[in-house]
Amino acid sequence: MCLAIPARLIEWSDAETAVVDLGGVRKTVSLALVPDARPGDYVIVHVGFALGVIDPEEAERTLALFGEVAQSLGEAHDAPIAQPGAAQ
Repeated sequence: MCLAIPARLIEWSDAETAVVDLGGVRKTVSLALVPDARPGDYVIVHVGFALGVIDPEEAERTLALFGEVAQSLGEAHDAPIAQPGAAQ
């Protein structure tokens, strides 16, 4: 399974790369496929490449869903694991 993540473009680094913000983590990615992207735009990032520009509202909804999944996984991880044969 592949996962592309919305990231906010912070600044262009050079002709084909830029710095994006991925939930507080800044990363340099290639913008060769989206040369019209501008600082403030949200782009979909996969393995170091911005694949396209995404609507800001859609990006925020997607990031919120990722946050909910991460929180659910964290809660599931913190829950005690039932031992086989143990009374519940």
